[in-house]
Amino acid sequence: MNHEAFELVATAPFGLEGVVADELRGLSMRNVTAAGGGAQFYGDARDIMRANLWLRCADRVQLIVGRFQAETFEQLYQGIRALPWEKYIPFDARFPVGGNCARSTLMSVRDCQAITKKATADRLLSAHRKKVLPEKAETYSITVALHKDIATLSIDTSGAGLSRRGYRTWNGEAPLRETLAASLLTLSPWRPGQPLHDPLCGTGTLLVEAAFIAGKRAPGLRRAFACESFRWMPKETPAALRREAEAQVSGDAVVRISGADIDAGALTLAKRHLKQAGVRIPLTLTDIRDAAVQSPGGIILTNPPYGERISDRKGCADIARSLRRMQDSSGNTVCVITAFNGFERAFGKRADKRRRLYNGRLECEFLTFYGK
Repeated sequence: MNHEAFELVATAPFGLEGVVADELRGLSMRNVTAAGGGAQFYGDARDIMRANLWLRCADRVQLIVGRFQAETFEQLYQGIRALPWEKYIPFDARFPVGGNCARSTLMSVRDCQAITKKATADRLLSAHRKKVLPEKAETYSITVALHKDIATLSIDTSGAGLSRRGYRTWNGEAPLRETLAASLLTLSPWRPGQPLHDPLCGTGTLLVEAAFIAGKRAPGLRRAFACESFRWMPKETPAALRREAEAQVSGDAVVRISGADIDAGALTLAKRHLKQAGVRIPLTLTDIRDAAVQSPGGIILTNPPYGERISDRKGCADIARSLRRMQDSSGNTVCVITAFNGFERAFGKRADKRRRLYNGRLECEFLTFYGK
């Protein structure tokens, strides 16, 4: 089973499926296809661990057990019971069930979860020739997802979401998820070695992700994944892959990255996060309206207030004007993710590139204004 090719999905928010697909291709995964909700690919047990360890922009890695049409609860039960659960789940393992339904005849998530639990249990009891499933060993979390009457059954291989890098223990106001921060860096023109500045760095998420990319550090290097406890995962594989990833880290390559913020409390958290992440990046306590001109040829990348929760619209417009001033003085390219629909008007010109993304459930635009 170690070298068996599993069907897998790296889930991703709307708008980032192609970014995740490109990541998987960069990892030399097989038969990669971007699809709604993520990117599909094939791989063995080693590839499952490798994807969890290295994917920067994906939310989770799911192992697909099966798909079938289900318009009734009986069809759902029979379809789930027919799947080979015993290949993946030992008789004494825990197997909690989560679920979601959209645009399907069956729309009761709770009922679908209960049926999935019963059908899986019945299959495991029969296949393992047991009378009881103790559910005391490692966990294999199952998801039943119904979309347009197609049921997809999967096992989560990640555990905590991949945005949990394993270093953050404090959160500030309106934090940016690590996976979204990595996506913004990937979509921006910035490449390691170029100057990168975040003048509204908050608790430092964008800066840490930039340092991980520049230093070739696997984002999951300091955390555990659910698949590491799976009985069919070779015991030596996770440790071996971590040693390989550790050997690639180059702290000396983390250069020309900087951040600033007007909030002293946020900067205190940012310094803690940088220390916990093991990276060194200069931070300054600065009002963006008084910020010094940045080095030419660089990128200003930031997540400013949207006027939704933190700041008012006038403050958002002031920030946009300040970013334009920084661009005019330095020739830097400016990249922002924002839900403030007056940003371009306040900035004084239309974006050269735009992309619709979501920060949590909030619809945003990622705007790029090229410099000189």
